[in-house]
Amino acid sequence: MKPNSKRVVVGLSGGVDSSVTAYLLQQQGYEVIGLFMKNWHDDSVTISKECPWLEDSYDAMLVAEKLGIPFQTVDLSEEYKQRIVDYMFAEYERGRTPNPDVLCNREIKFDVFLKIALELGADYIATGHYCRKGQVEKDGNIFYQLLAGVDNNKDQSYFLCQLNQEQLSKTLFPIGELTKLEVRTIAKAQGLVTAEKRDSQGLCFVGKVSLPDFLQQQLTVKKGRILQVSDDHPMYQTKRENTPGSIAEKYAYTSSDGLEVGTHNGAHFFTIGQRKGLAVGGTKEPLFVLATDVDENIIYVGEGKAHAGLYRSALWIEQKDIHWIRTDLIPQKPMVVQARIRYRQPLTKATLYSTDKGLYLVFDKPQSAIAAGQFAAWYLDNELIGSGVIG
Repeated sequence: MKPNSKRVVVGLSGGVDSSVTAYLLQQQGYEVIGLFMKNWHDDSVTISKECPWLEDSYDAMLVAEKLGIPFQTVDLSEEYKQRIVDYMFAEYERGRTPNPDVLCNREIKFDVFLKIALELGADYIATGHYCRKGQVEKDGNIFYQLLAGVDNNKDQSYFLCQLNQEQLSKTLFPIGELTKLEVRTIAKAQGLVTAEKRDSQGLCFVGKVSLPDFLQQQLTVKKGRILQVSDDHPMYQTKRENTPGSIAEKYAYTSSDGLEVGTHNGAHFFTIGQRKGLAVGGTKEPLFVLATDVDENIIYVGEGKAHAGLYRSALWIEQKDIHWIRTDLIPQKPMVVQARIRYRQPLTKATLYSTDKGLYLVFDKPQSAIAAGQFAAWYLDNELIGSGVIG
């Protein structure tokens, strides 16, 4: 270790990305501490029959031993339940589609975890996210940038779309300049136990989870109707005014708009664009959820992924739900950006229109399955500058 090196607390998850993160920082002369987050042990709500965190914490400990760095586990399950799980249940109950991974980063890793790290005397925290950090100076002020990772197939900047300047100032992303293959190659060369470990799937920091089973443990099961709406329904043919507000209007379905084709166990268990779980056959192409009405407990579906009801050209975000990473770039007039509404979705050209009450995001090409509760994120070139919860 180099003298007078700065201290970095690495969120060791038991995966290859955080393992290599710790190794690289050690090579750069930082004083590295490994911290594993235990985020779930609530027996009243079963996440999985397996206990992935036990295996992950053991792997994280083995990596720390191999690197010769201090290691400890912190129990953040109480904060995780309050800030993530309870929020998820509340959002689904309202017929909305939350993104727990984005929330997890904002509420747990870059808030609770960051505060713990600072209490340990850390100068920075570091994570195994495939993204990069930059900075620019404007009028004597430093603004930190959240940049896409070099590996286009693994870029995870979207998941960090709710971070702020203070959080970015205290964070390092060592593997953002690398590809996944390069990360695994480094891990293998260093004999790290996680070198060939598969990437984790499921709920952020918890592991495998069947979302329908998970939700049904807290949300009421109640039978409702599935109504199929034809692709040539008159409301899809109605010409809208060429204004952001009109373009962003959602289709207003009523029980007279469709033909009953089946039943479901609760509209709040479904989300726009969903195909699996409908259990309705007899159609040439699969059925997709077009809309849910949790008040009337009705699901509206359409046949085929090209169904007109799946596509919208704009979305609305209320003022309270808008978040700017680059507060110096808040536009006073329409701004052309690249945007996405979900992870791995290709960036697409769009225009931001700000109003006193919020903003409209209008896409050049209609987007499929825009759902309330999701996060929309917008970029300038390869820099994520802002995001918001879709209304």
